[in-house]
Amino acid sequence: MADSKGSPDNQPILHVYFTRYSSWGARVTLIINYFRIPCTMQMYTLTSSAIAPPTRIAGSFLPVLQPDAKDEEFLVADSLAICEFLAERHSELNLWPKDPKLRALARTAAAQMHSGFSEIRNTYPTNFVGKYTGNIPVSDAAAKEIRQIVKLWSKARRNTKKRLQELGEEDEGFLFGGFSIADAFFWPVLWRFRSYQLPLTGISEDGLEWMAKMWNDPAVKLEAKGYFRQAENPLTRVEKYDEPFKGNPNVQYGLFTEDWTFSA
Repeated sequence: MADSKGSPDNQPILHVYFTRYSSWGARVTLIINYFRIPCTMQMYTLTSSAIAPPTRIAGSFLPVLQPDAKDEEFLVADSLAICEFLAERHSELNLWPKDPKLRALARTAAAQMHSGFSEIRNTYPTNFVGKYTGNIPVSDAAAKEIRQIVKLWSKARRNTKKRLQELGEEDEGFLFGGFSIADAFFWPVLWRFRSYQLPLTGISEDGLEWMAKMWNDPAVKLEAKGYFRQAENPLTRVEKYDEPFKGNPNVQYGLFTEDWTFSA
């Protein structure tokens, strides 16, 4: 889709760590690519000075969006702030649901993901290509957050189906109808459920259908292929994210293949 807010000369630049590990960055890049928002992406690694962020943003917590390539002082940091900025700049794309009620619910869900579920974040690093098998530890705190997440997905889909029926509008099957920032914010969590075989106990049929919708969507699948391409570059590897259970003989680490498919 064309960007009516600027020319190629002042196209936005997204500074982001390689997204195969970056939950914060992957949310933003999925939004940009899904909605075909013109943007130059500059990707960096956490471990190599050969692919490091420029000095002027080296101290920032990436991702950082530079809305105008000609204005190096204008920077938008934080994944949620960046997505909100893009939603305002590209209001015609409906990055949030059009319906005020669904929009409020979507913002609530995204905010919960943005600021919550710290046990899952800290215990299970995002690693798209990584596959962990064996006796993967799940603490009581992590199990509680897992139940909260699958409940959130199930409730979101139930409320959305009801609301769209009231409005007489089409339901595309995403959390709040059409694909939105809320779906992007939960995208890296789907990786964790896959990578670490986290339990889906209590999830509804609606929740499972949303998971299948995400994994099978053509634009999302194309995004996933990009993570595999990144993994082909050894400079993108971060050992601590590959082996969070290093030294635990009960957990084995392997890799997913690109032909993996979701099945509940």
